[in-house]
Amino acid sequence: MTAAVKALPARADVPQEQTWDIEALYATPADWEAEGDRLPTDIDALDRHRGQLAKTPEALLAYLTDADAVQLRMQRFASYASMTASVDGRDAVAGARRDRANGLLAQLGSVTAFAQPELLAIPEATLAGWLARPDFADQRVRLERMLRNRPHVRSAEIEALLGAVQAPFASERGIHPALANMDLRFGTAGGESVTQGNVDRLTASADREIRREAWEQYADAHLAVRHAQAAMYATNVRQSVFLARARRYPDTITASLAPDAIPTQVVTTLLDTYRSNTPTWHRYWRVRRDWLKLPELREFDVKAALVPSREVSYPQAVEWIAEGMAPLGDDYVREMREGLTTGRWVDYAENDGKRQGAYSNGGGRVKPFIFMTWNGTMNSYSTLAHEIGHSMHSLLSSRAHPYSVPRYTLFHAEVASNFNQAMVRQHLLRQARAAGDTEFEVQIIEEALSNFHRYFFIMPTLAAFELECYRRIEARGTLSAPELIDLTAGLLQQGYGEGVTMDRERSGIMWAQFSTHLYANFYAYQYATGISAAHQLLEQFDHDPVAARTNYVRFLESGGSLDPIDALKEAGVDMLSAAPVEATFRTLARYVDRLEELLAQR
Repeated sequence: MTAAVKALPARADVPQEQTWDIEALYATPADWEAEGDRLPTDIDALDRHRGQLAKTPEALLAYLTDADAVQLRMQRFASYASMTASVDGRDAVAGARRDRANGLLAQLGSVTAFAQPELLAIPEATLAGWLARPDFADQRVRLERMLRNRPHVRSAEIEALLGAVQAPFASERGIHPALANMDLRFGTAGGESVTQGNVDRLTASADREIRREAWEQYADAHLAVRHAQAAMYATNVRQSVFLARARRYPDTITASLAPDAIPTQVVTTLLDTYRSNTPTWHRYWRVRRDWLKLPELREFDVKAALVPSREVSYPQAVEWIAEGMAPLGDDYVREMREGLTTGRWVDYAENDGKRQGAYSNGGGRVKPFIFMTWNGTMNSYSTLAHEIGHSMHSLLSSRAHPYSVPRYTLFHAEVASNFNQAMVRQHLLRQARAAGDTEFEVQIIEEALSNFHRYFFIMPTLAAFELECYRRIEARGTLSAPELIDLTAGLLQQGYGEGVTMDRERSGIMWAQFSTHLYANFYAYQYATGISAAHQLLEQFDHDPVAARTNYVRFLESGGSLDPIDALKEAGVDMLSAAPVEATFRTLARYVDRLEELLAQR
């Protein structure tokens, strides 16, 4: 007899305390609509500054002030739209909000396209004199960064055109996740509907048949539309190549990294170091197979619990995180705890139509917000620790700088999130060992290895996949569904070695399951660099915790005022070298060593 399928609640039926305080942005949907009615006029009003920027420093400052005010409002407007669409992808009204926000973002880009060409037409000596004025202090960083992009800024007419194509060029970035989150149906596993929100929990089930069903159903649903997904992703790659060439970059990776002053060697060094250290992963797969007493390890076994899973409540996770982050000081912990509880920063309810994944949204400087789905596992706690790292980064950096100072980059961001996980994990491991709780110690190591699997195995694999895709299109090659599947399977095989028996087609469709990552060009690699920098920063707390705290909080507060490589260098981490990646592999090896020791004692 088939078990009854567990039905998920509708969004309107979930408890309010499990949802984020979206009313902090706009009290009602009608308020959001009213803002949407005002914004087009206010965006168009920025055009009055056209042709004026080079005349006087006061004229330039007036434009920057007015543009900042509109852009901040636009950020809040777009945040509200994307947040409502995230929690219920089947809500047509929310989808329309997102489309409206995207249209206004495109309008803003088109109207303000004149600014860069006019700025760059100002003689360097003249602009340097203006920037030395006290009233330009808050504008200096972003203007200096804009100037270093001078070779890649085109005429006002071309810039207007490039701005106008942003909305149509974003279409496949909206279609792919809409297809994945709204239209795909993944069948059932163990009598429960497989969803974007619960697939990780089901593939970690103690029941191997449930793991297999969930993994295969999820892969097969994506395989059923693989040609459409491949066409969308290939379109995105071609568009990005076009934009890179239009801005006179030698290749797309340089175009993506150069604005943040990140040398391409950061990516190539990461990938080279990863490949040279894959034997550590191969050893882990063998230990996992032996621990689970399986004749062979399959892809659907890589998340299976090594010991019985403990149910982790949301309040328990908050306590763990607060205790683990104590070395950062009472003020940090107090604000973080309030955000996780009474401040309602977090939307962790599981409901029908909720999209996959997790993210932190800066909230337009109102308050940071976290999107996730709570499933009562160690992975849920880990995700919360990760995302609150982003949120505290947003809070501290926005408090330290005015809106005109650039927000921190994605490269900065993944350091803060991974650092939180690493610090809380270290605290819990010490607790478990002090109590002689071997089972809990294994669970913490499993959480660590699950995190490493995602950020230090999957993400480098996706980064290598992405780099190869761009190289193929830049060389006038093709990206068909079979080619993308074969490329992904081959890269995964490098990391699995002989430790995992692969289903190449189902494994190879993995690229299609990460549309939020691959459509943000050259984003995936930053998870791996982030976890690497985080572990080097954590080591500092073992030597001088007072200085380490000062350095790390200063890194958070610096926000985007420093380029990411410079900000990390000031904090004692050299991302131009292989050292952070190698140090993180040593940490991974220590976890595997400990599992081997415990396995021998069983």
